[in-house]
Amino acid sequence: MRQRAISAALFVPILLMVLAIAGPVLAIFITAVAGLAAVEVFRLLRSAGYGTFAALGTALTVVIVLDAAFPDTLEGSGTLLVAIGVVLIAVAAFTKTEPRDGLNAWTATAFGAVYASMLGFILRLGHAGPPVTGAPLAVLGPERGWIILLIFAVWSYDTGAYLVGKRFGREKFLTHISPSKTYAGLIGGVVATTVVTAVMLWGLGQSPLHAVMLGPLAALSAQAGDLAESVIKRAAGQKDSGTLIPGHGGILDRVDSFLFAAPIVTLYVVAVFA
Repeated sequence: MRQRAISAALFVPILLMVLAIAGPVLAIFITAVAGLAAVEVFRLLRSAGYGTFAALGTALTVVIVLDAAFPDTLEGSGTLLVAIGVVLIAVAAFTKTEPRDGLNAWTATAFGAVYASMLGFILRLGHAGPPVTGAPLAVLGPERGWIILLIFAVWSYDTGAYLVGKRFGREKFLTHISPSKTYAGLIGGVVATTVVTAVMLWGLGQSPLHAVMLGPLAALSAQAGDLAESVIKRAAGQKDSGTLIPGHGGILDRVDSFLFAAPIVTLYVVAVFA
């Protein structure tokens, strides 16, 4: 617990400073985090028995996330980069003398790169969110405002699920993936996220009623992201994705919920508000 507190005291101020500056600094920060997460993903996949082209996959992750920082450069550029990456990984797979090994490395590398690069939707959310004018949180601007909504939504789910699950959790679910998840925690997390999302939407000049949909979507996608990483770690026989953050595990352990929540929240914001 002491290590966790020290790590949080160190990294949270860094995150707040990056958000305060935003712009290119935020893009570089998210890209670096995604690259480190990709390194951990490929390490886990290797431990799980999947051959990968880790360097190529990590490079593809970085390029896809960097592209998210420049959404107006070329329409559909993200999809184009994924397609080019799949082609390049396939060519690399030709070097495997056993076709099964080649297919294994091809699919695992493509998966790992796309999986880690979904963190880039944090940047896309900042660009896609509508202007924040005449609202209580207008000082944040759209980039900071919508990204902070996402961060608070995910953090509130984790906090609500932990507190309610610890106090009232009895019945567990999906114990073959994560033995500590309870239905009470799930409900507590959804409620907490919905309340926080409603407050943030109000602060960003949108109707808080949208939290009835966006809150549960953000909460459930965050939970799914956490469980998805647990599947990978279980397959690899690992408790944590790494040891980079003392008391917290690896980078992937800290961003797994955002990998799923970021694209879901971005989709909702684009479809409803933009």
